[in-house]
Amino acid sequence: MYKFNGFTQAGLNFLQDIRINNSKPWFDEHRSIYDHELIQPFRALVEQLTPEMLKIDKEFETRPAIGKTISRIHRDTRFSKDKSLYRSRLWLTFKRPSRDWKEAPAYFFEISPDTYRYGLGYYCAPKQTMDIFREEILNKPEVFLKVMRCVKKPFELVGDSYKRPLIKEQDKKIATWYNRKSIAVMATSHHIEDILDRDLPNKLTQGFKQLLPLYNFLMDVEFIKNISRL
Repeated sequence: MYKFNGFTQAGLNFLQDIRINNSKPWFDEHRSIYDHELIQPFRALVEQLTPEMLKIDKEFETRPAIGKTISRIHRDTRFSKDKSLYRSRLWLTFKRPSRDWKEAPAYFFEISPDTYRYGLGYYCAPKQTMDIFREEILNKPEVFLKVMRCVKKPFELVGDSYKRPLIKEQDKKIATWYNRKSIAVMATSHHIEDILDRDLPNKLTQGFKQLLPLYNFLMDVEFIKNISRL
């Protein structure tokens, strides 16, 4: 087990350079930087966060491995117009194992050369999930508004909304959630020096715990969805 001592400027420089030198020869030549300055700190970060994350959900995937909790740097270009081979950002997630990772509510932390962000939500919530989410809001508006109190600084609701309100003259506090195409809340910072600090796990743990009421609400939605499939 590695102890997390912060990410390094060398790792951030690698992510910056790969935007320009996005080729297999360059990546292979600098592979040791990727392994030691990025993947090793990510593994240490996952391991250090795991005990507290399992208190949130004992069913979280916590293996500190690429493809489990740590993102792949290689891009799947088969169906994309962008044929870049490598990403210039990396992230970790804590979520329950699922058939499609895009459909599971997940805690996440992501770094790029000059920005980091973290939060909770879906990468791309399916229609059935959002239909149940909206139904739960209508059935329990007071409960929902109480849950949403956890979404305060440093977090904000992000993502696309429908251009036309799904319900006219709806309470604005509810409508801003009800009209979303997917659900995610996120804190974004350009104070990149924060991720060079060994105290980063405590910062993330505090933020993730703050969002626990929202996570529990989303898991209630997931429970209803799974029951409906039986």
